Amino acid sequence: MDSEGTSIDRDAACELAKACGFSNAGLVALPHSEESRDANRFAEWIAAGHAGSMHYLSRAHESGELVRARVATPFAWPRSAVVCFANYHCAAPLSIETHDSRRGWIARYAWSSRVDANGNRRPSDYHKLLLKRLKTLDAKLRERFGAFESRAYVDTGPVVERALATAAGLGWTGKNTCLIHPKLGSFGFLAVLLTSLELSPKEKTAELLVADRCGTCRRCLDACPTGALIAPYKMDATKCISYLTIEHRGMIAPDLMAGMGRQVFGCDICQDVCPWNRKAPISADAELQPRDELVNPSLEWLSCLDEQSFERVFNGSPVRRAGFLGMRRNTAIAMGNSGNRSYVPQLKEWIESTDESLRGAARWALSKLSALNGSDANRRQDP
Repeated sequence: MDSEGTSIDRDAACELAKACGFSNAGLVALPHSEESRDANRFAEWIAAGHAGSMHYLSRAHESGELVRARVATPFAWPRSAVVCFANYHCAAPLSIETHDSRRGWIARYAWSSRVDANGNRRPSDYHKLLLKRLKTLDAKLRERFGAFESRAYVDTGPVVERALATAAGLGWTGKNTCLIHPKLGSFGFLAVLLTSLELSPKEKTAELLVADRCGTCRRCLDACPTGALIAPYKMDATKCISYLTIEHRGMIAPDLMAGMGRQVFGCDICQDVCPWNRKAPISADAELQPRDELVNPSLEWLSCLDEQSFERVFNGSPVRRAGFLGMRRNTAIAMGNSGNRSYVPQLKEWIESTDESLRGAARWALSKLSALNGSDANRRQDP
């Protein structure tokens, strides 16, 4: 589609994005001023092995360039990107405020739900939800600016959303590597619409970047229980609890299992301790409201789900990505870290599993609970 002679402006893009249900939006010309820096950082991160088994991140173009490093590598036509932010924060407690050893933690972003036409609350997968909103935005932009070429992405496309969001002036990249919006905090989804629409010369040269306001704070680095934040602004995903509980398949190293605590799907710790989230507004988005049963869920309940009930409970939810056996493995680790010996019978049952990762996690958990029990006995015998 030919968009020659048509230019897009930030105010209109942001206004239309909000009308489509997004909390905020930004617009950036492509290539943006920091593209080379961001591309080099991404390439260095991949080369260091910090992406782990997420091989899709290291996919290369026939030119040898990493597909995700620059928008121009997979596509020659984009001239701008509309980057949208959807707030998913809610009034439920933070993970650092919950201490019941009988309960696990599912990351806040995965609680989302909506009420269907019959008045029943159903899981809502933010990928599908936000992609639908991007397509509505695309249609509204066409009504305003005419025909153009476009692609819409929510986590699954050949773009680094956070880098584009920073370039579009939505916030800065925090020391925990999350985008931090100065008013909305970091509990937000990013969605990107690439377009062939040009920005006007004045819009192209406008100053967008939001100053880094992390200052001397290092709460996120100090709070990370597995040491995944290896330095300010640098994460080794292979140590990140979110990666371990969602993306990683197979056995998990014992030292990392010990640091995983009772996180069974994702992790919010580095965001929960961030001062910029203390006053972050609660989302009023009706399609991203939490499902009560997923907020700090019972480990016993999770352990009792068979494959059929797992599919029923999590169909349409981001949690499904972990898989049935992955979730059982994560639950076994949480049981071991709970210090609660009431889980021993269930763990003994799981060491007979045909799945190696579940067997390994159950053995580790039993050993951990046994060691804790032994320590308690020794303390009771001390004079």
